Amino acid sequence: MAPKADSSAEGIVLNFVNEQNRPLNSQYVADYLQKFNLKKAAVQKALDTLADTGRISFKEYGKQKIYIARQDQFDIPNNEELNRMKEENASLQQQLQEQKKAIGEVEGEIRTLQSNLTLEQIWDREAKLRKEVKEIEDKLEKLRGGVTLVRPEDRKAVENMYSEKLSQWRRRKRMFKDLWDAITENSPKDLKEFKVI
Repeated sequence: MAPKADSSAEGIVLNFVNEQNRPLNSQYVADYLQKFNLKKAAVQKALDTLADTGRISFKEYGKQKIYIARQDQFDIPNNEELNRMKEENASLQQQLQEQKKAIGEVEGEIRTLQSNLTLEQIWDREAKLRKEVKEIEDKLEKLRGGVTLVRPEDRKAVENMYSEKLSQWRRRKRMFKDLWDAITENSPKDLKEFKVI
């Protein structure tokens, strides 16, 4: 593993280059390290100093410099360690999939349980539905028995109110017609012009 860096600009830049362990240009490093209040000039100077002292490598492509962490400072696992890491990774991936599956099953069961009614809610709903069914059956029984649901005096009152409203409407209609005829009797305009408003 790369050595730990100090809190100076060079140390911060060296630590970042070693953590990334891939080709980097100065702009990318400067953009990433803005959170440490390092400007591009300071980052460029630190990169050049680190490259000059041999703590990192660089390659030039025209005017562009690409900086790379030195690979000899990292522990490179041999084939046996690499195979062991791969097996461990595969084992962890399998455990992760099993855990995700178990979590999915538990969440599904929780959703199912939350969507079900409690025993008290079921009893309340049953009582309410039984009451509604009883009321509807009573009403149906009355209708089947030939019992009139409206009393004769109520029916008579409604019929009287209807005939009174109808006669008022006819009287008002007649009054409007008389006024309309009086207004339009000697009018030179077409009657359709008056009606469209």
